[in-house]
Amino acid sequence: MSDLPQQLPAISFEFFPPKTEEMERNLWQAISRLAPLHPSFVSVTYGAGGSTRERTHATIARILKETDLTPAAHLTCVDAPCADVDDVVARYHDIGVRHIVALRGDPTTGLGGTYTPHPQGYRSSADLVASIKRRYPDIDVTVSAYPEKHPESTGFDADLDILKAKVDAGATRAITQFFFDNDLYFRYLDRVRARGINIPIVPGILPVQNFKQAAGFAARAGASVPDWLAKQFEGLDDDPDTRKLVAATVAAGQVHKLAKHGVSNFHFYTMNRADLAFAISHLLGFRPIAKQKAA
Repeated sequence: MSDLPQQLPAISFEFFPPKTEEMERNLWQAISRLAPLHPSFVSVTYGAGGSTRERTHATIARILKETDLTPAAHLTCVDAPCADVDDVVARYHDIGVRHIVALRGDPTTGLGGTYTPHPQGYRSSADLVASIKRRYPDIDVTVSAYPEKHPESTGFDADLDILKAKVDAGATRAITQFFFDNDLYFRYLDRVRARGINIPIVPGILPVQNFKQAAGFAARAGASVPDWLAKQFEGLDDDPDTRKLVAATVAAGQVHKLAKHGVSNFHFYTMNRADLAFAISHLLGFRPIAKQKAA
């Protein structure tokens, strides 16, 4: 990796709110492991239909209270009137959150279901972005992007129209759905720039903890899984140690190639596990820096 750019890229990590005490321990072990890498921010997801609203808020509040990390709270407008969504934004702003990942959100039936706006709710993520920026200009808003287009989009033109609407509403950054073929990202970036969209398009990187699980999620999300990737994990269902080594090698190779071609921001979907994200960040040049004690 000696041909990587001399300047370190910006990295960020995504977590999901825990459902059990064991998951809570695992999450905070991951946060503690990754925090010394000083990511630009860490995001916490929001379940379908706002199903994890309180857990997401509690996790964000604890990150603010117990760490020096900058948290970004995911927020959706599924199955909720505008007033309820606005209340969530106000609560985040009150506790010091200044970064929101604004999403339309998946239907309560999950990916692959049919999305229907709440009768008194925001019609789209662009409407949500506009509302946040109108009421809180100091909040930085990140949105989603889809290198293989959103599974519900009729085509790339329609998909880019939606992204442009979110940018026009005030979004300053987009994070992509995960992908495994870098050419998909670069072709998408060309389309985005040709459309006059100039915000950073941050690649979302998924280190594959479990191939079957990742393949299933990809199928529902409209992301493709190359044959070469499937072959890398053949015969490893009962060999987690080798699977982890292969996953780290594949993801590190993907990130290295992106960085070599000028990509300077990476967002890692950690699945609340620190090992692979830490290893890949190390290969990018990141080293833990302990917090300095006050004199």
